[in-house]
Amino acid sequence: MRCSEARQALVAQRDGRLAQSDIVTLQEHLEQCPACRAYEERLQCLNTRLVSPTPRSSSSISTERILLAVQHQKRITQQIKDIQTQQQSRMARMRVIGLPLAAIAFFTLGSIPLLLLALIIVQPDWLVNTISLLGGVVYALIVLAQYLQAGLMFITRDNMLLLGVAFVLVVMMGMWLRLMRHPREA
Repeated sequence: MRCSEARQALVAQRDGRLAQSDIVTLQEHLEQCPACRAYEERLQCLNTRLVSPTPRSSSSISTERILLAVQHQKRITQQIKDIQTQQQSRMARMRVIGLPLAAIAFFTLGSIPLLLLALIIVQPDWLVNTISLLGGVVYALIVLAQYLQAGLMFITRDNMLLLGVAFVLVVMMGMWLRLMRHPREA
């Protein structure tokens, strides 16, 4: 028996169409031919895989875990609603307090020039002292601006340092934007 005939006989044996006399010849050929034996083993392996039902793989997520996740989600949604109601109540309080506070601030800032005019008329010496004090503050701001300018010139002179400062600023802005975003409902 040749190998091609043996392979056809193996398929016929699997289907139950092989005669009894051919089975003996096939067994003799299989004992002598390792390639046909390997073919028979592959065929048997394939048959067992095709015939035996594959076990269904059950999900590793149990109903209890799903229910816990749903409850967790409900708690999160309730927390978000609570935060929103707190924010709305704060905004309502700010509306009540905010308008009078804005009026007081506007009146205070508007009365500063009138106070300075009265100070000029009543106490010119206090005005001189105040102006000299403000002159010292202005001088300190000018010195601070010069130091800041020198620092900025140092940073812009070195490209790697400028790159580092820019990177730090971008990261800080990204963190700020992430922290200031509106909460999303899940």
